[in-house]
Amino acid sequence: MGWNHPDISLEEMMKLIEGFVDILVLASGYQSSGLLAHWDSDNIKRAFQWALFFENVFRRLSSFDAYQESIQELDAALSEMTSHPSFPQGLAHLSSVTLRSARSFLSEHLLHNLPLRDLHLRAVITGIVEMDLSDLSQTEHDCLNAYLNNLTLQSRIYMRDTSTSSPDLTPTVQTEKSGTDNFTKIALHELFRRQSSVSCVSVIEEGLDVLSNAMRHSSRTDSDSSLFREQMNHETVPALLRSEPMYFVSVHRSADALVDVVTWNRWKSRALSYFLDKRTIRMVSGASLIFSDANAQWQKVFGQLHISEKSSKNDLHQAIELLLLGSIASRWNCIIEHLMSASYDSVTISKQYHVLANLVFEISQSSHQIEEIKKSKEGGILDYLTGLLGGQIHLLWKSSPALAAVSLPFWPTLFRLYLSEIEIQFKGKPSMIRCCSCTQDRNEHKHYHVQH
Repeated sequence: MGWNHPDISLEEMMKLIEGFVDILVLASGYQSSGLLAHWDSDNIKRAFQWALFFENVFRRLSSFDAYQESIQELDAALSEMTSHPSFPQGLAHLSSVTLRSARSFLSEHLLHNLPLRDLHLRAVITGIVEMDLSDLSQTEHDCLNAYLNNLTLQSRIYMRDTSTSSPDLTPTVQTEKSGTDNFTKIALHELFRRQSSVSCVSVIEEGLDVLSNAMRHSSRTDSDSSLFREQMNHETVPALLRSEPMYFVSVHRSADALVDVVTWNRWKSRALSYFLDKRTIRMVSGASLIFSDANAQWQKVFGQLHISEKSSKNDLHQAIELLLLGSIASRWNCIIEHLMSASYDSVTISKQYHVLANLVFEISQSSHQIEEIKKSKEGGILDYLTGLLGGQIHLLWKSSPALAAVSLPFWPTLFRLYLSEIEIQFKGKPSMIRCCSCTQDRNEHKHYHVQH
C-alpha cells in the first residue's frame, strides 16, 4: 500500500525534510561556505516551528495503525537520502523516530555543536522564552508569572535529578512525550547535558595533564644518562654496550650496539608525550570526524585546500600529520595501551631494522592482506598521503617518529619508501635528503651539492 497520507504526498514530505536538514546543518554552526552561521531569535523561532510541525505530523502517523506502512515507506526514502555520499554524516541517523522528537534534535545541534558564543546563546534563550510565553498567553492571564513558576519547578527537578544521579548521567527528557514539553524544558535539558560534557572534558584534560607530566618526568635527564655511562665505563661490560648513544642509525660502529635502558625510556616517554598531548588529542578527534565521511567527500575537501609542497610549510606539515593521525584513529586506544605496557627489551639497532624490513616483505607477499588494506578507510587515507608526498619522503621527518612508526607499516608502498631512506642512513650512504645536519640542528633542510 505504501504512503497513504491524505494531505501530503511522499515527494512533498521529503522536500520539506530536506529543508529541515538544511536548517540542522546551519544549526551545527557553519554555512556551506565554511563561514560561521549567525542565528537571531526570529530565525530560532522559525526553526523550532518547523521542528514542532514534524513532531505533530509523525506523532499523528505513529498513533494510527493505518499509517504504519506510510512510516516504513518514508524511512526507506530517508535511508536512501542519508546514504548518499554528499549527505552530512552527522545527520546520517535521521529517521521518522528522530523526527518525532525534532525539537530535541534541533536543540542538540543548536547548543552542542557550536562554540557557545554569548550572542548565539542569547538568541536561543530569547527565542524559546518568547515561544513559551506566546503559548501560555492563550491559557494563562498572567503568562509571565506562570512561566516563571514553571521554570522554577523545572530547575528544581533538574537539580534534584542531577544530585541523585551518577556524575556521568544527566536528566533525561522522554522523547515519545516531547510534544507535551515546552521549549524551555527541552532547551534546559540540552544545556544541562552540555554542562555535564564540559565538566567531563575538563576532568579528562586535568587527568591528561597529570599523566603527560608524569611521562615526561619519568624519562631520565641528561645528567642521569651521564651517570649511567660513567657506571658502564667502570664496570666490566661488553665494549658495544659502552658506545655513545646515536642520534640516528647512520654511524657504522653503533649499528650493533644495544639500546641502553635510559635511551629506551626516553624514546618511550617522548612517544607517549606526543600521543597524550592536548594538541594531538584534538587533532585525532578532528581527524576521526573528517575521515568518517566517504573517501570522495574528504578528498574533495583536501583538494579544495590546494595543499602541495609549494604550500605554507605549516599547512603542509599539519595536513600530513592529520592524515597520519586519521589512519590510526580507529586504533588509538590500542596504541596508547601498547605504549603504556611496553617494557624494555635489549635489542640492537641492527635487529630492529631487520624486523621492520621483514615486516614489509611479509605484507607484500600476502596479496589478500594487501587487497584488504587497499579497501580499508586507513588504506584510502595513506594512499592519498602517498600522492601528496609525491616521493618527497623527507616531509615525513617533521612528524613524530612514533606517529610514523604506528601508521606507515600498514601501507607497504609508502613504508617501503620510508624504509629505503632509513636504509640509506643505516648503511652510511650519502643522501640528497639527509646528508646535511639540518635535521639535527632543527633548521629547514636545503639541498646541497655533494662532491664524491
